[in-house]
This record gives sequence, structure tokens and C-alpha cells, in this order.
Amino acid sequence: MEIDADLRRKTAVSAAAVGAFLVTFTAIGLAFSEEIPDGGIAFSNTGGFAVVAALVGFIFLMAGIGVWLDNTTAADAAETDDADPTE
Repeated sequence: MEIDADLRRKTAVSAAAVGAFLVTFTAIGLAFSEEIPDGGIAFSNTGGFAVVAALVGFIFLMAGIGVWLDNTTAADAAETDDADPTE
């Protein structure tokens, strides 16, 4: 199976979005965790809200990326169809 430029672009953009999501979750975990007296680590209430916000943000980010990729793919296909096949 040959991987064309369009598939590489979709894969790279999606992988970058997932990477940003993982970095965001790691940052939230580091910023909002706190030690408790019995030696464990707990997550603050604010951290819980931050996790929910990160999840919602990721959902909107992936939806936006999907729309953008679909529009750029459709525009690229339209440009290809308009080309003169005799050239």
C-alpha cells in the first residue's frame, strides 16, 4: 500500500494533536497533584476540572482538525479535477 501525501498529512496532524493532549494531561497531573499525609498522592478538585476541560478541548480540537482536513482534501481534489489531462 502506497502512502500518499494526503494520508501523511492527516496522520501527522492527528499524531501531533494526540501528542499535545498527552503533554497537557501530564502537565495537569504535575501541576495539580499533592501529597497526602499517608504518603500517597492525591489530585486536587481544581485538577479534576482541568482534566475535564482538557478532555472537552481535545474533543473540539479533533473535530476542528477533522473539518479542516476534510476541507483541504476536498479543495485539493477539486483542483486536481480541474486540471487539463492533456498537459
